[in-house]
Amino acid sequence: MNNIQTLQTLFEQAVQKIDSENIEFWFARDLQTLLGYERWENFKTAINRALEACKHSGQLPSDHFRGRHENGYSRKW
Repeated sequence: MNNIQTLQTLFEQAVQKIDSENIEFWFARDLQTLLGYERWENFKTAINRALEACKHSGQLPSDHFRGRHENGYSRKW
């Protein structure tokens, strides 16, 4: 296994979740630390840029991003 594959495996093992319908997902706050963001505000800015890039590429952000509240309920972005 090459270095990229090793890092990908470690990354997925650290934060990947799978729901009851066998769909994989990640929580942004888990990704924040792994991607080197110390402050949530900075990572949230990166997420917002990703949402805009998604829109500009003709993709629906709701197909790729879900919001999550402290109470566990999700909403579309």
